[in-house]
Amino acid sequence: FAEYAVSRGLQTFMLSWRNPTAAQGHWNLDSYAGAVLAAIDAVREVTGSADVNLIGFCAGGIITSTLLNHLAGIGDKRVHSMSYAVTLLDFGLRAPITAFSGRGLIAFAGRRSRRKGIITSRQMGSAFTWLRPDDLVFNYWVNNYLMGEQPPAFDILAWNADGTNLPGALHGQFLDIFRDNLLTRPGALTVLGTPLDLRNITLPAFVTGAVADHLTPWQGCYQTTRLLGGPTAFVLSYSGHIASLVNPPGNPKAHYWTGGPPGEDPGQWLAGAGKQAGSWWEAWAEWVTARAGRRQAPPDHLGSERYPVLSPAPGLYVRDTTPTR
Repeated sequence: FAEYAVSRGLQTFMLSWRNPTAAQGHWNLDSYAGAVLAAIDAVREVTGSADVNLIGFCAGGIITSTLLNHLAGIGDKRVHSMSYAVTLLDFGLRAPITAFSGRGLIAFAGRRSRRKGIITSRQMGSAFTWLRPDDLVFNYWVNNYLMGEQPPAFDILAWNADGTNLPGALHGQFLDIFRDNLLTRPGALTVLGTPLDLRNITLPAFVTGAVADHLTPWQGCYQTTRLLGGPTAFVLSYSGHIASLVNPPGNPKAHYWTGGPPGEDPGQWLAGAGKQAGSWWEAWAEWVTARAGRRQAPPDHLGSERYPVLSPAPGLYVRDTTPTR
C-alpha cells in the first residue's frame, strides 16, 4: 500500500503498532490517540505541511476517530481528511463477532487482560479464528491432522500470523465500546479530555468496507457515513477483511463498487452502485489526491534535522521479537 501511494505521488508515512508487554499494560485510548497526534506533528515538521490526510485501518480507525473528535473540540485543523478501511464504529449490527458479546464473557476477558497486563496475539487470533471455524479450524484439522497434508504457503496467511499483543487497559476499553456501542452514544466516552461525539467530526471522509468481511461487516462499516458530521464517500471492496486490504492493482479477480452519496440504507446504495475492475486503492488515491494540495518536487532526503532516520525500513517495531504467546 505504501509503495502504491508513493507511486501515485503521495508522500506516505506509516505508524507501526508496538508489540506491548505487561509493562505497557496501562496504555489506553488516551495513550494511543496521543501517539497519533505526536506522529502527525512529526510528519508536519518533516514535510513542512500545515496539515495531513489520514487513513486508519481497522482498529486504527477507531483510535484516530477519538483523536479527530478531540481536535474538533478544540478547533484544531491539523487533519485535512480522514479515510477508513474496514473500520467498525457502530457495533449495533448483528455479525459473527457478536457471538462474543455476552456480558459474562466480556467481563471475564477484561479481568484476564487487566490481571496479565496484556492480551496476547495468540489469544486474539484464537477468538477470531472461531468466528469462521469451517475455514480456519476444521479445514486444517482435516487437511493437516487427518490427511497429513502440509498447509499451502501464501502471503496473506503468513501476514495474518504476524500478530501483536494488546495492552490490558486498551483491550478493556475496546470491550466496553463493543459491549455498549459507546462510539454511537454522544458523551458516553471521553478521550484526551474531550467527550466523544462523532457528529463533531466534519472533515471529508472516505469509507470502505469488504463484501465478505466476517469481522467488520460492510453494512456496519457503511454506518460510519451516517455517524460522522461531514461529507463522506463510500467504496465497497471485494473479498474479506485482510484480502480486501492487501489488494494491489493488477489482480484480475479484484473489483469494487462505487456509487452516489451514501444514504440511510446500505442495500439501496449497493443496488445503485457500479462495479469497477481493480482495487479500491485506485479510487482512494484519486479521492485523496484531490485533497492533497499543490504537487511538489519529491524530497531529496528522508527525515529532518529534528527527526533523523533511526533505522532502515520497515523500522524497529516490525522486527520486535517480544513473545506473543
